[in-house]
Amino acid sequence: MNSSVTMFVWNEFENDGRVLRECTALEEAGYDTTLLALSKDKTFTENYSDQLKIKRLGSQLPILTKTWQKSLLFITLLLLIYYLPLLAIAFISVYALLYKTKIRFLYRKVALIFKMIYWGWKENTDIYHANDLNTLLQAVICGKWLRRRKVLFDSHEVNLSRSGYDSFIYPLAESFLLRFVDRSIQENHTRAKFIEKVYHFLPDVIYNYPFYQADIENSVDLHSQLGLAENEPILLYQGGLQKDRGLDKLLEAVPFIERGTVVFIGDGKMKPYLVEETKRRNLDDKVKFLEKVPVEELPRYTRDAYLGFQLLNDTCFNHYSAASNKLFEYLMAGVPLIACDFPEIRQVVRENKVGIVVKSDEPTSIAKGINQLVTDPEMREKMHQNALIARERYNWNNEKVNFLKIYQKLVEV
Repeated sequence: MNSSVTMFVWNEFENDGRVLRECTALEEAGYDTTLLALSKDKTFTENYSDQLKIKRLGSQLPILTKTWQKSLLFITLLLLIYYLPLLAIAFISVYALLYKTKIRFLYRKVALIFKMIYWGWKENTDIYHANDLNTLLQAVICGKWLRRRKVLFDSHEVNLSRSGYDSFIYPLAESFLLRFVDRSIQENHTRAKFIEKVYHFLPDVIYNYPFYQADIENSVDLHSQLGLAENEPILLYQGGLQKDRGLDKLLEAVPFIERGTVVFIGDGKMKPYLVEETKRRNLDDKVKFLEKVPVEELPRYTRDAYLGFQLLNDTCFNHYSAASNKLFEYLMAGVPLIACDFPEIRQVVRENKVGIVVKSDEPTSIAKGINQLVTDPEMREKMHQNALIARERYNWNNEKVNFLKIYQKLVEV
């Protein structure tokens, strides 16, 4: 009988490359896997394959869209006001709280947590796999408090030093819940050593290497799509347009770039600011924006780039210790990098000679690195060839062997 897995992820599973790779690895290895993800609206099940199903959990407040529904609600409210005024006041108060204040976001989070716990308990699998801290409680409740199963904590981030995670609740919750975890995974060795120092155990390490793609078919012609000359270097940033990723500094560097067009592919909270600043600085001819594309389609866009950017800022240990998807996705496409001077990223870039390390918080340093490559095609070509060699090492075909060994040990114990 095949071993079974319930995996939790706190997103809509549209662009989460790491979770996709892990799910497909489990599927290939014969594990019956259920992924519990979020949904924009309703709850439904998607059969990805015979051994992998995705249950998307929705939790939206009811919205009255039809005229008769609104009319019925209005009449009911009038009757309550006339006959039961106190109940009417209570009804209006609850409505205002849920629909007109930020409490609706708290309601949705709590409802989704309970839904994950319910469906996780109902699956009754051998292993419960939590992706990040925001699903660890659900995995522990299902795997240890309601069942007697194995729990795996797959932490994609460093929760003790992470942007937006400043509350004392996060380290408190993590330290408590880790007592119920059978095995833990970190994204790289720098982070694993940090966790060992704090919690006195050494996690397993699984890097964010992409699927191996020797040949990327049907590459997107970004030059034609953006109306650029064929010889214009495309300077590509792909991924979330979020704070502290050096995107504002990259924009400040644009006037100092001797040649090339900066292209942003993605979405996020910083996008409106970047678009507005591009217009304010009159950089429309040097900076272009493309919408977010599905993770499986992204390599087709990446390959057309002259160089790529990984410019995290040193605002927390989570950034400083990163070895993110983006780094290895550029290498898989043979694209040299302009990269931040952080330990994991610096080691890959310099050891394999696949890019230039810069000070990511200094626009002049970023521009200098870009200019080195756009004015020296021979250097860029050497780095391109080195990237093609490096992808033979930094790919999921190699890393999934280590990932499946972790599961094999869980099953055997």
